[in-house]
Amino acid sequence: MRTLEFDTTTAAWRKVMLILALISTVALLVCMGFFMMGSLPLLILKHDTPLDSGFIRGLFNWYYVAIIVTAPIGTLGYAFTEHAMIALAFGCVAVLGLAGRYWMVARMDMLRSMMTAHDAWAIKRFRQLHIAGMLLNALLLAAVCICLAQLPF
Repeated sequence: MRTLEFDTTTAAWRKVMLILALISTVALLVCMGFFMMGSLPLLILKHDTPLDSGFIRGLFNWYYVAIIVTAPIGTLGYAFTEHAMIALAFGCVAVLGLAGRYWMVARMDMLRSMMTAHDAWAIKRFRQLHIAGMLLNALLLAAVCICLAQLPF
């Protein structure tokens, strides 16, 4: 009798964790898709004013915060439901989100503090960071989608 209760509780717990993993997956994909579609048109900006660079820096910061919050939830959910590859992918996204927020946003802040409208080097470097962040996001989004395609649903 005790074994039957344990199995029922385990099955219920597994369903809850799977639902949590799926909700975090949707949230993560929405964040990544929004960032990709939202940051691409910003490449037309000259990046030479504090308003332009501040907006882009803020977008990157919020993107990294969003994936730092959603990816670990998905990692735990998929790990408890025995989907190791997807849990690993979400864990990598979380770690890269932490590293990206620390490294990318700090570099943007440094460049913004010394950027003027006529400082071609700083503007070019800021633009390169913007493009690098977009490429990293595209790579992470592709990796998550490839892992999700492996789900046996």
